[in-house]
Amino acid sequence: MHSVKKYLIAGLLVWLPLAITVWVLSWLLSVFDSVFFALLSAMQAVLPASTSVAFEALRHMPGLGVLVLCVGLILTGVFVTNIFGQWWLRQWDRVMHKIPIVKSIYSSVKQVSDTLFSSNGNAFREAVLVQYPRPGAWTIAFVTGQPSGEVSGKLPGELVSVYVPTTPNPTSGFFLMMPRADVVALQMSVDEALKYVISMGVVAAPVAKVAAARN
Repeated sequence: MHSVKKYLIAGLLVWLPLAITVWVLSWLLSVFDSVFFALLSAMQAVLPASTSVAFEALRHMPGLGVLVLCVGLILTGVFVTNIFGQWWLRQWDRVMHKIPIVKSIYSSVKQVSDTLFSSNGNAFREAVLVQYPRPGAWTIAFVTGQPSGEVSGKLPGELVSVYVPTTPNPTSGFFLMMPRADVVALQMSVDEALKYVISMGVVAAPVAKVAAARN
């Protein structure tokens, strides 16, 4: 029975990551296809009935929603990087900021996305060690910047803003502002730190590999 249990666990360790990967990809594919099918239904309701055959053919093409999404994102990126696109984007932002309720959600999400994905920003580009939730207990966190606005004027000393992710779901966590002196910088990349958090400390990059990557 001990050998059977050992072989069962070994087989599970081989197939479980693949099964979860396939499941996540299938879920994303179904989400994209659902959005694409909704757009097709809206277009079909507006366009003449003679185009219904073509729309039905598109519905039976698996993965077309992902392809259309990627093409749409690329075309949008090309459009907004020129002068006319920048002007159009400013007009769009002005309209969205005038709609009640929508403006609060839109502006908040836009500020966060601009900070995270900006090539000039420092958010989530540094993994550190912090003592949380009490002194002597250490966890991995990610530097998101420095306190600003009214908050920075009321806090003494040099502080940094950090995000402490939860395990095994790093999309939820805690936002902390703490002295820079209490933060221990790590040489591992953000990807390696995320793997370490998600695996609950099981998967860690070798020290030699981290040092080589930094050099």
